[in-house]
Amino acid sequence: MKNISGKTNRYKTKESRYFLLRLYRKRLLKLLQQVYNPFEDNTWLLEKYSDQSTENAIEKPKNTNNEVKAVKMSEEASVLEDGKQKLTPKEALEYALRLKTNVVGERTLVDYKSRCELFEKWLTEHSKETETIDKVDKRLVSGFLNDVQLRTSPRNRNNYRTCLSSIFQVLEDNDIIDKNFVKSINTLKTNPKRNKTYTEKQHQDIFEYLEEKDPLLLLYIKFVSYNFLRPIEVCRLRVKDIDLNSKTLQFKANNKTLKTKLIPDLLLKELKDLSDMDGSLFLFTPDGIGGNWEATLGSRSGYFSKRFRKVVKEPFGLDKNYGLYSFRHTFITKLYRSLVEETSPFAAKSVLMQITGHATMSSLEKYLRDIDAELPKDYSIYLK
Repeated sequence: MKNISGKTNRYKTKESRYFLLRLYRKRLLKLLQQVYNPFEDNTWLLEKYSDQSTENAIEKPKNTNNEVKAVKMSEEASVLEDGKQKLTPKEALEYALRLKTNVVGERTLVDYKSRCELFEKWLTEHSKETETIDKVDKRLVSGFLNDVQLRTSPRNRNNYRTCLSSIFQVLEDNDIIDKNFVKSINTLKTNPKRNKTYTEKQHQDIFEYLEEKDPLLLLYIKFVSYNFLRPIEVCRLRVKDIDLNSKTLQFKANNKTLKTKLIPDLLLKELKDLSDMDGSLFLFTPDGIGGNWEATLGSRSGYFSKRFRKVVKEPFGLDKNYGLYSFRHTFITKLYRSLVEETSPFAAKSVLMQITGHATMSSLEKYLRDIDAELPKDYSIYLK
């Protein structure tokens, strides 16, 4: 069936369009509950309800399969229509999560599910009288977020707030609740976690050590270092994403569609021929290049983080401020400082932006400031 939009496009505001669409829905539900069938002649229905005095005298036609489907649709829609009274918090959250499927990424959806489960569990323990979703208010959600903050950190609390705000927005958009009050809850100021950059000696020592100790992990790190990919983006790579002929790779960036990057010769010479491999195989697996790996994206990324900690961080005595992400910072800093020696800072950033994949100059400049890639020349002469 086509979507019913009627004359809503004549109205310019979201509020007025939703008002009209709700009216359409209310009337459509009423028709469906009266066994209206859009695939058959409904003259009998018009006669039946236009003359209430003869209502009992008119025999109702025998149900067809389409009518049964219409009744089921009506019943299901009625539950949502009266969802403010009937849906429990668990039912409402599960419904919103189903609607989030194929809208957000796999990893994000897993995070949403786990956080919603914890929120629902918290409600059961701290507010047993809250039997329906319409009874959940700002005070309850704030109490849950405060509990998360006290047990973990302000950053984690903000992540829970973002998740619940997104879920409650789905509930508002589907008229299960009146208003998404979560977005009115303030975010807390946090000190962002920053991975330190490695010194020249540190990264040289680590590379030399891994050449003998763990060549697979070294290659994984070089995709982060030379192609400036995030570790999780490397974990998404499959054999088909690597095109050795055009010297390019395709990858899915965070919250973006597929992007294409050039593979520098420095990395290209270390890749073996992949033409005989099944393109659907993951490029990096625990056992080598090209293979099946029955694990979620988060688990795959976590595996290499743990492997790095055991093989590199512990032997080198590196603290929590150093990680796989640090190699991306290190080599972007190295590249920028080399470029700026030959040209102006703006020209260097213009070239760098094409390589790193930053969408705007301002986002690149903020990133460079955050990792302290931009350092002034010696200013001693001005202090004399």
